[in-house]
Formats: sequence, structure tokens, C-alpha cells
Amino acid sequence: MKLLITFALLLAFNSQAVTLIVSNQNKQVQPNVVVWLQPTTPIAEPPKPETTFVMEQKDRQFTPHILVVEQNGKVDFPNADSIMHHVYSFSKSKSFELKLYREQPQDPIIFDQTGVVELGCNIHDWMLGYIVVVDSPYYGITDQQGQLTLDIPQGDYTINTWHEGFSDISSTESQAMAINSAEVRYQLKQALIPRVAIGVDEYDDY
Repeated sequence: MKLLITFALLLAFNSQAVTLIVSNQNKQVQPNVVVWLQPTTPIAEPPKPETTFVMEQKDRQFTPHILVVEQNGKVDFPNADSIMHHVYSFSKSKSFELKLYREQPQDPIIFDQTGVVELGCNIHDWMLGYIVVVDSPYYGITDQQGQLTLDIPQGDYTINTWHEGFSDISSTESQAMAINSAEVRYQLKQALIPRVAIGVDEYDDY
């Protein structure tokens, strides 16, 4: 038993940088895709310091627009605007409401269920944000070149992806994949629906 644990720990620390390149159905690189990898065989991870994530309201927008959080992660919702916000979510993964407030609610919200949490503001209808809660330490969002670099051990994984252009905003894509090189490519299975951005009302003083 001790030998197996030691071997698992060696695998955990024997990580290498792997660049994931995600493309869409048109074979074009796709930015802003949330990606997380689940190892087929559990890998022992060293303890991590407890982190509080931040979803800020600034200039009447959620910042960042998309936030990836590990399961059971805590999220603060500071208000950097001089007006009040009323943040809420009716999502299955996490339903909550932070009623009218300035500055910052007293306690962070704990996201204990995996899934996609869609955020809104009861005062400013155009405000929209997402928190994607994942059960893996290997996660990130693709950049403008459709790339994401992670330090992970080689092995067999399930690659999971999500994009706000999915027809079902609560769904994800998953596929088994062997990672044994420094570059891995993945093409999304479904077409992405363009989302219409609603502009900020500059004359709204509330």
C-alpha cells in the first residue's frame, strides 16, 4: 500500500507543461473555452492553500466574465461600482441571492456542486457572468489563440469543455484522451451559437 501511495505521489510531482489547442467545428482556434482534465486513475495531489476566488462587479459588468472554481471553492462578490448591485443565480448547481449592496457582502459563497452557474443582476439586466465549478485541479480558459497550458502528468484523462455558445448553457462536452506529448488538440463537437452582447446603460444611476 505504501508503495502505491509513493508511486502516485511521484506521478503527481512528475508533471510537464502540456499545451491544449481547442478548435471549433470550422477548425478555427476557439478562445474562451473552459477546459478541465480528470485523470482516469486518481493522482495524489499535495495540499493546497485555501483560496478565495473573486467575481467582481465593475463598470456594471461581472469581472471576469467567466470564472473557473474548484468544487467547494469560496467566491467573494465585491462591488467596485459606486452604485448598488443585486447578484443572483437560479442555476441548478447553485442557487443564491445577494440582495442590494455596495462594497462587499460579509461572507463568501461556497460552490459545493459541480456545474455551470449563470449569474445576473436584478437591477442591471445586461449584466451576465458565469462560474464553472469543476472537480479537478487541472483547469483553465483558452486564450485568443485557443490555447491553454497546464502542468500535468502524462496519462489517460477525460477532457471536459464548456463554452457560453453551447446551445444548452448548462451542458459540457467530455471525451477520453491519452496525454503523452507536449501538445494536444481537441475539436468541439457542437456548433457555437453567437451570443448578443447587451451594452451598458451609461445613464443608469442605480
